[in-house]
Amino acid sequence: MQIDMAMLFRLPFCFAALHIIEEFAWPCGFSAWYAAYRPYVAGSLSTGFLVIGNGILLAVAFLLGWMGPGWSRGLSLWLILSALLAANAVFHIRGVFTLRRYSPGVVTGVLLYLPLCLWSYWHFIATREVSWTMAAVSFLIGASYQVWTDWNHRRRAASNA
Repeated sequence: MQIDMAMLFRLPFCFAALHIIEEFAWPCGFSAWYAAYRPYVAGSLSTGFLVIGNGILLAVAFLLGWMGPGWSRGLSLWLILSALLAANAVFHIRGVFTLRRYSPGVVTGVLLYLPLCLWSYWHFIATREVSWTMAAVSFLIGASYQVWTDWNHRRRAASNA
């Protein structure tokens, strides 16, 4: 089966847009859920912060789709972004188990983000389009998003206290 790589490179943007809709438009409620899940975040969680963060995610995902697989750094960015999205899905899953309630974003995270990441790493390693080293470094960079965003929230909350 032939894969349309140009279409594949547009999926992170489409999936991120659907994820953001789940978090903030339907069924929505992510901000309140996040503040309950991570109370130290409440002091630094603002509409502007969420708009900027999600805007950057969409801009990077759009750029990736627009530049496509022919871009010299496209594949490494693809892997980084898919790991970042998968880490976000894991964040939502952990929150569901911690709070024992639905997390706005968990459905798209589980159904879209995790399969995208697993398939992309498997595919690009199996076809030898990326080395194990490149895949590992890309994964570590992308998955570290949750670590540094948590650190940034703690820093912002401390400065607002």
